[in-house]
Amino acid sequence: MATRKKKKGPPGNVVAQNRKARRDYTVIEDIEAGIVLTGSEVKSLRGGRGSLVESYAADEDGEIYLYNANIPKYEQATIAGHEPKRKRKLLLHRREIGRLTGAVNRKGMTLVPLSIYFNRRGIAKVQLALAEGKRQYDKRETEKARDWSRQRARLLRDKG
Repeated sequence: MATRKKKKGPPGNVVAQNRKARRDYTVIEDIEAGIVLTGSEVKSLRGGRGSLVESYAADEDGEIYLYNANIPKYEQATIAGHEPKRKRKLLLHRREIGRLTGAVNRKGMTLVPLSIYFNRRGIAKVQLALAEGKRQYDKRETEKARDWSRQRARLLRDKG
């Protein structure tokens, strides 16, 4: 029997990504969470529409909600569609919620959504990151390291 390796990142069909998250934050841990959506929101996401720019997750009354995520109205929906930037409840186990809120409150970390995707079963999921904010000099350091590794690879490829 062959064992499968776990792939990094979200499996399935990625709908929206927060591209700036990995640049602005140091990701400590990735968490997969379910999301409570209305029918018109699911249809809009299946159409590939959605944005996570400036969105974040936070604790409210012992639950974790996703704020500021933009899921545009589905055009073919009835008159009573949905509000594009409403807060959406994230589905996590009670222990995970406690651990995440503890890290946010004690250590000053943030919950940043990295992507919204549909898993293999067709269920909408959010990939959350427990992250620390980067300072400006950290961003420059990361960029220098990335540029040097790219240049080193180019030199080794030309040499060999």
